[in-house]
Amino acid sequence: MHRRLLELAALFLRLGATGFGGPAALIAMMQDEVVVRRKWLTQEHFLDLVGTTNLIPGPNATEMAMHIGYIRAGPVGLVLAGLSFILPAALLTMGLAWVYVRYGALPHVAPFFYGLKPAVLGVILTALWRLGKASVKGWRFLIIGLAVMGASFLGVHEILALLAGGLVGMFWLRLCAAHESQGKKPLAPSCLLAGALLRSRPLGAAFAAYGSMAAAQVTLWKLGLFFLKIGAVLYGSGYVLLAFLERGLVRDYRWMSQQQLLDAIAAGQLTPGPLSSTATFVGYVLLGIPGAVVATAGMFLPSFLFVLALSSFLPRLRRSPWAASFLDAVNVSSIGLMAVVTIRLGQTTLVDWPSWLIALATLAVNLRWKINSTWLVLAGALIGWLLSARLSL
Repeated sequence: MHRRLLELAALFLRLGATGFGGPAALIAMMQDEVVVRRKWLTQEHFLDLVGTTNLIPGPNATEMAMHIGYIRAGPVGLVLAGLSFILPAALLTMGLAWVYVRYGALPHVAPFFYGLKPAVLGVILTALWRLGKASVKGWRFLIIGLAVMGASFLGVHEILALLAGGLVGMFWLRLCAAHESQGKKPLAPSCLLAGALLRSRPLGAAFAAYGSMAAAQVTLWKLGLFFLKIGAVLYGSGYVLLAFLERGLVRDYRWMSQQQLLDAIAAGQLTPGPLSSTATFVGYVLLGIPGAVVATAGMFLPSFLFVLALSSFLPRLRRSPWAASFLDAVNVSSIGLMAVVTIRLGQTTLVDWPSWLIALATLAVNLRWKINSTWLVLAGALIGWLLSARLSL
């Protein structure tokens, strides 16, 4: 058992320290290590784990590490694999946060952020396009995504919009499937979906009002509770995290500006491991090392609990048509939320022609050649520095 624990720690520390490119790249690296090289799992078992992680909230790659740890060494292996995978990204992100707090406002650093922010926006647009193509499997899914997107613009809280989109979408998709299997005319209750989302506006307003009342001061307790709530409901890509951060940090609590949020996202892009380590950056900027620890713990603790509690139950749940429909509806709802926050970030970031040029170039290059997002962000920072130097001459 001790040997297995050491193997898990060594493997996931290395993957956490070198795994750039987002959850798809991280999961591909795990597949190569545990299926091809070490033969800890069969290909079928690994793919089944990938499917089950999609059924629970939280960062998928991190939960895959936890699942592998549980299968290899039980609950202790789950905790060890998860911590080993998260730790390198958290430490590196905290280091970037220290540099940002100390030097971020100085002139010799600002030119790099001038190009870095539109490059990050280009990376987000690429993820939005690719995830949208995978999630929108037909016109019904498009309606679900657009309804959630519209509800978010109208002020419905993101958590409520996500859950309403998932639940109403699940019933709609299952009813449509039942009608079509009997040769009946397909149902199109799009008004039901829109109505359910809009009726949740009063409750969403209550969420926002609570955030506004709490905006006076950030404390460790409020910070930890904020990220614990996000970690417990975050479905889809790590980029969907941006919608929750923008709502809570910028609009409700007013703990950060749009520009600071973009800087936090950039830090998550520049470090390996899960993008959710952005929470570490936010925590450090707001409350130093204690804030970084509390924010990181709040972000990832639900994943540990979900995987531990559901590891034996999820494979059966995955075969349920209702669970599959709920997942499909939640995924496309997540894309709708992601589109809204991308538009808002674009309004802050795209302020002149160089920023537009960097963002569009990043999008085009990423779509054409699928270059690692880290290199694109670094290239944007370099271009921003060169443009700033030229404009200052």
